[in-house]
Amino acid sequence: MGLTVLAWGNSMGDLSANMTMAKKGLANMAITACFAGPVFNILIGLGLGFTKLNTTTGQDSTEVEMSPSISVGFLFLLLNCILVLLGGLVWNSGHIPKGYGYIALTLYGFYVFISIWLQFSSYNDDENE
Repeated sequence: MGLTVLAWGNSMGDLSANMTMAKKGLANMAITACFAGPVFNILIGLGLGFTKLNTTTGQDSTEVEMSPSISVGFLFLLLNCILVLLGGLVWNSGHIPKGYGYIALTLYGFYVFISIWLQFSSYNDDENE
C-alpha cells in the first residue's frame, strides 16, 4: 500500500508544482525541487523520527531491517540519479534530453512491477520463515 496509494497521495502536490514550474520554463527549479523534497523528508523526517523513538524508548540505537523492497527502491533511485547526471551533465552539456521523461516513467513501471513481484513471490515467503 505504501508503494502505491500512500506514495502517490503524498507526491501529488509536488508533481503538480514541479510540472507547473517546468511548463513555465523553470526546469532547473523543478529538478531541484524533485531532489530537495525527498532529501529533506529522508534527512529531517527520519532524523526526527528516530530521535523521538530512541528518546521515548531510552535506547541508544534502533535495529532496522533492509527488506528486498527497500533495496530495490534504493537501486532504482540510484539508477535514476546516475541517468540524470550522465544524460544531463556528461553527454548533453547540461541539457536533459527530451526522451528522458519516457525513460523515467519506464524505470518507475519496472520498479513498481519488481516491488509487487517481490511482495507476492516465493522469495518473500522464504525471507519470512
